[in-house]
Amino acid sequence: MTSADTSAAIPGPSSHDPSSMSEDPTEARLAAGPPLRAWQRRALTKYLTQKPRDFLAVATPGAGKTTFGLRVARELLDDRTVEQITVVAPTEHLKHQWAEAAARVGISLDSRFSNAAGQTSSDYHGVVITYAQIAAHPSRHRVRTENRRTLVILDEIHHGGDAKSWGEAIREAFDDATRRLALTGTPFRSDDSPIPFVTYEPEPGGNQRSKADHTYGYANALKDGVVRPVVFLAYSGQASWRTSAGEEFTARLGEPLSAEHTARAWRTALDPHGDWIPAVLAAAHTRLGQLRKSGVPDAGGLVIATDQTTARDYAELLESITGKHPTVVLSDDPKASSRIAEFSASDDEWMVAVRMVSEGVDVPRLAVGVYATSSSTPLFFAQAIGRFVRSRRPGETASVFLPSVPVLLDLASQMETERDHVLGKPHRESDGLDDALLIDANKQKDEPGEEERGFQSLHADAELDQVIFDGSSFGTATFAGSAEEEDYLGLPGLLDADQVRALLRKRQDEQVTTRSAPAPAPASTEPGRVGTGENLHALRRELNTLVAMHHQRTGKPHGLVHNELRSRLGGPPTALATADQLKERISALREWR
Repeated sequence: MTSADTSAAIPGPSSHDPSSMSEDPTEARLAAGPPLRAWQRRALTKYLTQKPRDFLAVATPGAGKTTFGLRVARELLDDRTVEQITVVAPTEHLKHQWAEAAARVGISLDSRFSNAAGQTSSDYHGVVITYAQIAAHPSRHRVRTENRRTLVILDEIHHGGDAKSWGEAIREAFDDATRRLALTGTPFRSDDSPIPFVTYEPEPGGNQRSKADHTYGYANALKDGVVRPVVFLAYSGQASWRTSAGEEFTARLGEPLSAEHTARAWRTALDPHGDWIPAVLAAAHTRLGQLRKSGVPDAGGLVIATDQTTARDYAELLESITGKHPTVVLSDDPKASSRIAEFSASDDEWMVAVRMVSEGVDVPRLAVGVYATSSSTPLFFAQAIGRFVRSRRPGETASVFLPSVPVLLDLASQMETERDHVLGKPHRESDGLDDALLIDANKQKDEPGEEERGFQSLHADAELDQVIFDGSSFGTATFAGSAEEEDYLGLPGLLDADQVRALLRKRQDEQVTTRSAPAPAPASTEPGRVGTGENLHALRRELNTLVAMHHQRTGKPHGLVHNELRSRLGGPPTALATADQLKERISALREWR
């Protein structure tokens, strides 16, 4: 989850004029600074009253964890409880976000501090470092902590258990810290590595569960208007692929399948050279356009890709759909942070990034997302969706497009579920909270392994399967490009949660009523032209059938046949082609016979 939340009201230094002190000194200190959100005020009251050495605050993304952490830092510096601040963040990008947010409240943090230097200028109140920096030289950071009274802010503290050496290094470096403040939006892990400086309490059965000192979940934040309602649009469709043994399979994405076939169908759908992802990207762009026209003129979109090669391919698809080249953020790009900052400050439409962007991106105007990655862990999913929930003004909603895969549908339905870290939990799910995926996401994966080379996606089409909101499912399956899909993509841009729920029910009722009515007589159409979504869908199916027959005769992969047709005749991928373009390809295939 993101941590450098700059969208909430950012507090400044507290003034301590004795003449303005009330009978309750804590209340006076709270009143001295700029207004805090209700949860921040409650958490700060608890902190200032109890004066704990260790404090764990769990707050949903977009709620203002950074604002809370910096207010605590400001209070402790002002009353001389501590002399310096050390902030520990998961990524380099987050280091700079923390330093920028701190500067706005009068706290100067050195985000370029290096282990080699070992010290920073006396002009700074402290430093911002990464967990990896601590693991590389824990004793150096221990010396810094011992020499001066220090508040250590551990951002996204669940990273403290990513590796045994990390946990040990954090304990060694900060065991003698005067105060430790741990912040996270996802206080859970997939393993039994205890999170440093977090309290665990025994529970029946011998397990131990992490205990937060203050919790503010998504459900409460949604009721308070602190975060946006998130509408999930899940797309299914037929997918075909070939294995390394030469066997071909066809399955419908989202239907009950074996784990292997689900993974293969999912991967086929995400293939940038197929038809599923272009159709979903086009739908997402339509939704983004609707938001921009109906109250959110600077709304931005984010496509989360699995790897760098695919991210570049998705960027090309978006350019063909929108006519504009999107911002591309790659994990090994030294300018990644500046590209994100530039996109955030602009009114550009789209950004494409690999999975690393799920944690460490603070772009409040992001309102449309495409979950185009194969990661299925609750931790990653929560962090990815956290990019879109940050509320700026009343009524803003977020829309996230995703594959209709059971594990993702389940996660989307459990947005409000609060989780803790449990030690000793037996029978952990194989698709559980695998933090290693987040580390792996930052690595370039351009070299396919043996299994990758053997697998070949052939074709996948896209259909809007269902819309998920507030744990409920709405709508019945309809193909991409249909009038029914347009009804869901055309929801107004400014709606509160109750209005979203009411409109989705209304759309679903209209959809059911329309399908239950007698079919009207076919309308005459201009010769040679077919304009309705239903006929477009029929033409796509006819084309795909002919492609399959051509494959049986020639042995050419489905995807190669589609590419040859596009190369010879021009035009976009099948899912975006017009009726005339589809008919032209069908005629060409028949001639090839």
